[in-house]
Amino acid sequence: MHDDRNLVEARLKRVLDERIRPAVYPHSVPLEVAVWDAPDEPVPVAEGLAAEPRPIAVGARWGAPWGTSWFRVTGTVPEEWAGRTVEAILDLGFDENMPGFQCEGLVYRPDGTPVKGLNPRNQWVRIGAPAAGGEEVRLHVEAASNPVILDYHPFLPTQLGDKETAGDEPQYRLARMDLAVLDETVWQLVIDLEVLGELMAELPVESARRWDVLRAVERALDALDLQDVNGTAEAARARLTEVLATPAAPSAHRISAVGHAHIDSAWLWPLRETVRKVARTTSNMTALLEDEPDFVFAMSQAQQWAWVKEHRPEVWARVKKAVADGRFVPAGGMWVESDTNMPGSEAMARQFVHGKRFFLDEFGIENDEAWLPDTFGFAAGLPQIIKAAGSKWLLTQKISWSQTNTFPHHTFQWEGIDGTRIFTHFPPVDTYNCSMKGAEIAHAAKNFKDKGVARHSLAPTGWGDGGGGTTREMVAKAARLRDLEGSATVVWETPRAFFEKAEAEYPHPPVWVGELYLELHRATLTSQARTKQGNRRSEHLLREAELWAATAALRTGFAYPYEELDRIWKTVLLHQFHDILPGSSIAWVHREARRTYDRLAGELTAIIEDAQRALAGEGGEPLVFNAAPHARSGIPAGGAGTPGAGDATTVTPREDGGHVLDNGLLRVEIDGRGLVVSAYDLAAERETVAPGRAANLLQLHPDFPNMWDAWDVDAFYRNTVTDLTDADEVTAADDGAVRIVRAFGSSRVTQRLSLAPGERRLVVDTEVDWHETEKFLKLAFPLDVHAERYASETQFGHFHRPTHTNTSWEAAKFEACNHRFVHLEEPGWGVAVVNDSTYGHDVTRTVREDGDHGTTTTVRVSLLRAPRFPDPETDQGVHRFRHALVPGASIGDAVREGWRINVPERRTEGAGAVAPLVTVDQDAVVVTAVKLADDGSGDVVVRFHEAHGGRAAATLALGFEAASVSVTDLLERPLSDAAEPARDGDRVSVRLRPFELVTLRFTRA
Repeated sequence: MHDDRNLVEARLKRVLDERIRPAVYPHSVPLEVAVWDAPDEPVPVAEGLAAEPRPIAVGARWGAPWGTSWFRVTGTVPEEWAGRTVEAILDLGFDENMPGFQCEGLVYRPDGTPVKGLNPRNQWVRIGAPAAGGEEVRLHVEAASNPVILDYHPFLPTQLGDKETAGDEPQYRLARMDLAVLDETVWQLVIDLEVLGELMAELPVESARRWDVLRAVERALDALDLQDVNGTAEAARARLTEVLATPAAPSAHRISAVGHAHIDSAWLWPLRETVRKVARTTSNMTALLEDEPDFVFAMSQAQQWAWVKEHRPEVWARVKKAVADGRFVPAGGMWVESDTNMPGSEAMARQFVHGKRFFLDEFGIENDEAWLPDTFGFAAGLPQIIKAAGSKWLLTQKISWSQTNTFPHHTFQWEGIDGTRIFTHFPPVDTYNCSMKGAEIAHAAKNFKDKGVARHSLAPTGWGDGGGGTTREMVAKAARLRDLEGSATVVWETPRAFFEKAEAEYPHPPVWVGELYLELHRATLTSQARTKQGNRRSEHLLREAELWAATAALRTGFAYPYEELDRIWKTVLLHQFHDILPGSSIAWVHREARRTYDRLAGELTAIIEDAQRALAGEGGEPLVFNAAPHARSGIPAGGAGTPGAGDATTVTPREDGGHVLDNGLLRVEIDGRGLVVSAYDLAAERETVAPGRAANLLQLHPDFPNMWDAWDVDAFYRNTVTDLTDADEVTAADDGAVRIVRAFGSSRVTQRLSLAPGERRLVVDTEVDWHETEKFLKLAFPLDVHAERYASETQFGHFHRPTHTNTSWEAAKFEACNHRFVHLEEPGWGVAVVNDSTYGHDVTRTVREDGDHGTTTTVRVSLLRAPRFPDPETDQGVHRFRHALVPGASIGDAVREGWRINVPERRTEGAGAVAPLVTVDQDAVVVTAVKLADDGSGDVVVRFHEAHGGRAAATLALGFEAASVSVTDLLERPLSDAAEPARDGDRVSVRLRPFELVTLRFTRA
């Protein structure tokens, strides 16, 4: 039998496109349309409904970029349509792109009740089923004329990404505003034929089932009168009944479909537009839930739920009812779907604290899963944070985007730095926007890597990124795929139901140890430096504000600012969303982020200063407050005392030009180019800088990735490099530092190199007035250290990566993330490079240039990029960074110096020293939070972890009266299986495993 599948497929496509789909709405009449354009930002619903519109005709242009237009559509259902299903077809001028990346709308009834959202795949509004005939129709549409930013090929720089530069040219042309009869039989025929046609395309040529489907489709098309599709659709459907009823094989792969609309909290739209996107999508989904009894929808990101509650109470009421029915499911237990590489330890913990608490408070629902389908890789410290929050599962899809290596599992245990394991699933459908196409379902079954030991996978189903959610067409396709021969089986289920089944069938899955590195989007560790600095500084200011406010509350009766801290934390967490903190959003988002971070810094600084004034008391004694978790300058961690004086640093001319800095611990030679040619550890008699090389070397690369400008840096960027060695100025400053000025391209760099008295630390302050385009700026430190691996700080510990490229997995990690430090060492001696606000870096090994045996290990920190999409002015302007080179550093020194550079001392005057609330007698045990309990009880919460990677025994000494102590989860709830720590009066003894995270709650006496 010859293969005539191609002929049948071609016939099916043409008949569907030209005859059957047009017959879905066989009769229509135009609606009358009027429009009112909001003058600026979106207005309240009541104002939009009450505004007086002007007439507008189909075909007219409307909608300035980022504008809001309120359309009023009116009409009468024709009497002869009585008994028929009638819908309004409202096409605002959609193109064929995905929903969420162009104009969209939310439909209201005249009383302000939301009906559903409008987007390219969801243009209908049900009027009557059946209609009585003669009904008066009046609907209002809040339409957003969001411009099209993303044209996939090519990514062109655009000024449309900021309202301030987008102009006022109308973006859209009103396409269709009609009342129409829906022929449900024809609509069902479309779904039948789509499902079978897509299935047929995936079946192997020798499959008997493929031929059964092909002949059934042929018979259905033969039964259809193309001049009377509506009259013959039922007969055509009858020819498909048998082939659609044939059940799936018992061994078929099983897919749990979860209704889904991954909505980016900001990306190619600002935060305020996401508020409306969520309202549109939740309106659509609650309406669909009412129509489809088997359908289940899950939505993550507590922030988005909170937006609905605050801004759309009428939608919130519908959401709450659907949640109570168990079909609209809170998922993920995080405030937003955040980046997980860059958020600090406490911030990552608070993502779960605030997310889970919102769902508990609002619905009494405990999330067991972390839900992060689109996050750009996963830090090795995350598993124990998930567990410490009371969760146990993780879902993500993004690792399937890796360009070099294919991840070997879809279901596995992920082991973090402390040994915690989390049951993890990567949906083999390889998308978080599954639309129930046959190709997607077949790919999930074929792609699933755990065949033979497992058979369940999950498919997040619905339009996402810009919102939209699941459609009635997807639900109808899923119904046909529930039990269909030749296909995986599909059933709507909650995330919990899926994970329980998957875990039960696969009790001993493989284990993956360490970070889940995404081999793509590596440049998100550097893009939009100001956003990253705002995040880092906000995190540390929040630490200080909680610490000093708690200390002052217990010591002086200071009013602990619960509400302010809660609000600020949620704002910082929102901005850790995986397109804000990574720097991959439009200009508008980052412009607002800068202003927000500045405002938060002012608020937090005020809290800190008020608390410190209360603690310092009246007096003129100089005081230094130390918020870092380690003692320094004679001042205890978390306390205040009188500053001491260290030995002076000398600055002398260097014989061959330049200057020498010496503080008795380090001798640093800076040549006439402003480069560090020697950093000598006097006690160890050891040189830090590799022979023949120079540190503090700025290097400039061209940076034009193959696709995603703000997201990616491709390995070939290293092929071309310019060393910035020309200096306009290398001078000794009056304060004992060396000042260096360089100019390159259109930019200028001013640096200040200094040695603190009594400290083994070379501080490099760098100011860059940056005006380059498509360039990548690095700061290099070639080190005379032979090391096969190096440590990068991550949440609640550090993670080792190789310095070599033995395998493709290692070679792919040519740009990686660290928090406050990277550290390399040989036995007995190491070096740390610490930073105050950068994340991206690379570490390479090369042959020594002096011809001797051995290798040079070079650490390069990533300072700035200049991509042009989606923000054409990314990072233009002045930036300030602080780094430090710490020779002779152990891993403990790296931890301590990383904190020191990020949490500066604060100086004031007062009555005398301030004792800490908590002190720890072991440097390996790092306290990350001292605060009052979130429930307002006045209990004291202390969180700490082992930071050196070994076992640690420590004693916590309390500076307050405590009646009892308990071990809690991150939400400050006592753990039933945890023994009360050993206590002797005001001293608490603890023993920690490597990187173990512990939260203690003290009830005050």
